[in-house]
Amino acid sequence: MRGARRRLCSALIVAYGLFSLYAAYTVFLRPRRPAAARPHRERRGPFTDHVGLGNEEWNPWDADERNELAASRQRYEANLKMIKYARSHLEQTSLRVQIWGKAAIGLYLWQHVFGGQLEPADGTAQWREGSQKAGKTYFSFLTGPSVVPGYFSVEAEHVVLVLNGREPAKVAYATQWLHYARTLMESRKIQHVAVVLLGNERCNNAWIQPYLKRNGGFVNLLFVTYDYAFVNEEDIFQWPLGVATYRSFPVVEPSWSMLHDPRSYLCNFLGTIYKNSSRETLMEILKQDGLDKLCWIAAREQWQPQETNESFKSYQDALLQSDLTLCPVGINTECYRIYEACSYGSLPVIEDVMTPGDCGNSSMYHSAPLQLLKTMGAPFIFIKNWKELPAILEKENKMSLQEKIQRRKKLLEWYRNFKAWMKQKFINTLENSFLPNDKG
Repeated sequence: MRGARRRLCSALIVAYGLFSLYAAYTVFLRPRRPAAARPHRERRGPFTDHVGLGNEEWNPWDADERNELAASRQRYEANLKMIKYARSHLEQTSLRVQIWGKAAIGLYLWQHVFGGQLEPADGTAQWREGSQKAGKTYFSFLTGPSVVPGYFSVEAEHVVLVLNGREPAKVAYATQWLHYARTLMESRKIQHVAVVLLGNERCNNAWIQPYLKRNGGFVNLLFVTYDYAFVNEEDIFQWPLGVATYRSFPVVEPSWSMLHDPRSYLCNFLGTIYKNSSRETLMEILKQDGLDKLCWIAAREQWQPQETNESFKSYQDALLQSDLTLCPVGINTECYRIYEACSYGSLPVIEDVMTPGDCGNSSMYHSAPLQLLKTMGAPFIFIKNWKELPAILEKENKMSLQEKIQRRKKLLEWYRNFKAWMKQKFINTLENSFLPNDKG
């Protein structure tokens, strides 16, 4: 399909070029018949000197012919430019990639990192799609409950599968999509497959390994969340967790007031307090000396996956009205709260400790946890123990508004650059893998 479309485009361009060259020949190179001699009439009167040009015959149509000649030349040059542009555009768009978004993290990839749009805009729609050209690649994105194996058009030879592998039920669903992709590979309907995976919070992702090409499978590239030990920057790459798009966290555009207005609270923490966790220690420290009165605190004893309109609005207001966002570890150190705080210019204060499980100890990085964010120079406050918090809040209380404004600008700028860098890295990795002869 792709080859036929390319041959058709090339044929049209060649035909148009031949026609333009013929038109150029007709205008510029074809011998012109001599104009019929017109009788010379002697002109008398006050204007005789202006029209008498010696022995050269005056031609009242000469100006029109010159204008037509100039217009023809301009049309010819415009046609040549259009042909060159069409040819270069055809050559530049070397890759067509279709992204199948079957996990909410796909919305972070498309809307937040790529800055892409989706139609319809309604997040509850059964089918949503978008497209954009980036680098040498034309991307199309599909998502929604109606996107199921075998019931949509596969319109590219290269596919990115966005999957959820956080728990066994999600893994079972993800493997159905992988088997479908493998069938398409075997029937030569697609050539390459990459996977963006919402990994397990303890990095128990062994189930994906047999599908990787390096292990005899068919998946060329894997982008995976959390500090997965098998990240090697060759075919396995770390991907940011991002914001909680499954709770419809929006793309936030910075405003003047977000940057410049004083905020009512030094810090915020809205979340679940797990038994025997560091979050209990955090709450005890906040209650000392009335520090909890300086911060927006809303603790609960049980995690709730679904947001009400009221609770979500309260959470957004807390981020917008706090200078700092406290990020204690949960099952994993990395959490949505980090990226959501960045969206509103509220500086994350992160408990920088490893959580139990198989994360960390990557051969490529020695800064776990949060090795991706640290490698990218995230301007956060990292602490090892919440006992450090009172000193941080005391310093915060003494900062001037102007200092806080400059810090917000730095944080928002860093986050914008981080997403742009992740987008470019994603595109370059696909192009270098899927177009091995086009590395430039």
